[in-house]
Amino acid sequence: MKNAVKILSLVAIILVSSLLIFAVKENKTDANSDISTSEFYKIKALKIPKNLSFAGERVPLEKQDIKERIDRELLVNTYWQSNGLLFFKRTHKYFPIIEPILKKNGIPDDFKYLAVIESGLLNVTSPAGARGFWQLLPNTARENGLEVNDNVDERYNLELATQAACNYLKEAREKFGTWTLAAAAYNAGIKGISKKMETQQVKSYYDLLVGDETKRYIPRIIAVKEILTHPKKYGFIFEKSDLYKLKPTKQIKVDTVITNIARFSKNLGINYKTLKLYNPWLRENKLNNKSRKEYSIKIPIEKP
Repeated sequence: MKNAVKILSLVAIILVSSLLIFAVKENKTDANSDISTSEFYKIKALKIPKNLSFAGERVPLEKQDIKERIDRELLVNTYWQSNGLLFFKRTHKYFPIIEPILKKNGIPDDFKYLAVIESGLLNVTSPAGARGFWQLLPNTARENGLEVNDNVDERYNLELATQAACNYLKEAREKFGTWTLAAAAYNAGIKGISKKMETQQVKSYYDLLVGDETKRYIPRIIAVKEILTHPKKYGFIFEKSDLYKLKPTKQIKVDTVITNIARFSKNLGINYKTLKLYNPWLRENKLNNKSRKEYSIKIPIEKP
């Protein structure tokens, strides 16, 4: 019995000693980990540039709430690094399409960043049913010249959707007198912004009390513009070869019915997937075209 007690005591001592040694090692590891993390990964507060603007219109950073809203969006969009890098990659691919259309319509170049925050430059669908890079709702799209149905949805045609967005923005600018309010109206609607301005008796977006989405909308555009304009300043390092490219295409005019797009694609020397990637506005494996409308279908010049 005494021997058993001695053995148990010895085992207990060994176990306690082992636990103490393990705990010391863990503490040392944790301490080293803390040092290593702070050494190689620093989360810094960002300095807000003094002279921020949107579409040539000054951002009133002397207003404390505006400064804090800008700060929030700079932090969120700087430290969401993977998303930021994807922005850089996609803008290199799609801005060359968007920029000349904005210029042709007299829309400030800064509005290309509106498309970035709307969709990330992807053909996404919102819970409300807005679609495409410019996130147009069906009625808004139709009112601005786009065809939207189950067979053809031109919200997915980047050139046509950009033109439709320009039409809307010009109308909003004419209504409100500033591009900042026009951008806010793109998010909350012309009627929505008009009603809030009338109720609150103010004339500037920066004096409006709006819902959280519209509250963040302009500051986010401004933050994304700032980051995409000064990548190294915000820690984004990449080479030009890392960025996405849009392959050159040719246009094929079609004013007839296409009964089978897969077969139509094969006759052009490409496959169904490739044709749909370049023409996402074609929503089915056919083009009804009862009105004999002329459509432009993009075909890559080089084989994928």
